Amino acid sequence: MLRNEDDVIKIISEDDRMMEILRAAKSLQLPDWWICAGFVRSKIWDTLHGFTERTNTPDVDVIYFDKEKIEESTEKFFEAALRSLIPDIPWSVKNEARMHVVNNILPYTSAVDAISKFPETATALGVKIDDKENVILTAPCGIEDVINMVLKPTRFFAETKERIVIFEKRIGKKNWKSIWPMIRVYRG
Repeated sequence: MLRNEDDVIKIISEDDRMMEILRAAKSLQLPDWWICAGFVRSKIWDTLHGFTERTNTPDVDVIYFDKEKIEESTEKFFEAALRSLIPDIPWSVKNEARMHVVNNILPYTSAVDAISKFPETATALGVKIDDKENVILTAPCGIEDVINMVLKPTRFFAETKERIVIFEKRIGKKNWKSIWPMIRVYRG
């Protein structure tokens, strides 16, 4: 059973594959970097469902925040570097200093600010490791929803009807309930 952030950190720290992926991302020395979203959420839900095999995720999201180098080509360079380290991982690297343009919203102030504005609270999570390989977890929307297996919009997505529509479409498209049947979907 997972009860708190320490429990989440423990299951990630004890997962050799996750630690290998975290080490690879750390080796890029990106400013304000995190591996986020499904990488963390899926591990939590797999654990809570008692799965013995890892659920495949469509990508491993590495985000960072760098106002100096905002070209998309820089992100592609980092993806290629990660692929050279661990070729079987579907890497996705995004500089959150430019993603507000893509998302048509006000600029983010940091990578954690960007995570706080992800669609679902259960996905608004990030992890990284420090120089001693201690796992650091950020959960700007808390971890209660993810450990209670509740899918609901972040405060940012709940602010407008347009974003709620995006949230609803995303829940339908992702069809997470077919993978993790114990999750409960918020219906506002």
